[in-house]
Amino acid sequence: QVQLVESGGGLVQPGGSLRLSCVASGDIFTVNTMGWYRRAPGEQRELVADITKDGREKYEDSVKGRFTISRDNTKNAIYLQMSGLKPEDTAVYYCNADVRQNPWVRSTYWGQGTQVTVSA
Repeated sequence: QVQLVESGGGLVQPGGSLRLSCVASGDIFTVNTMGWYRRAPGEQRELVADITKDGREKYEDSVKGRFTISRDNTKNAIYLQMSGLKPEDTAVYYCNADVRQNPWVRSTYWGQGTQVTVSA
């Protein structure tokens, strides 16, 4: 089994910054793409950013220039540095990972979610 543990959410004022972390652990052979998704109240879950094992990044349009995703393959960890936060960034943020537990078994895992609230 594989676990994803997120941390770093909280309450921040508009224009502020937060850094989210996610670490994958457990029965891991290799971790491929990892990413951050979010679900705002009454909305569907959407991709915020993801990063491949070799470091290629992808961002949702509304966060480009404000959020930066990074990765530490030695720790099976990803980070999301969020700056210039806006009230519309308020959501539960979920970590996602594409994991191979051996050369033949590949599964997608989700973290439990961390709340980010942007409010004055």
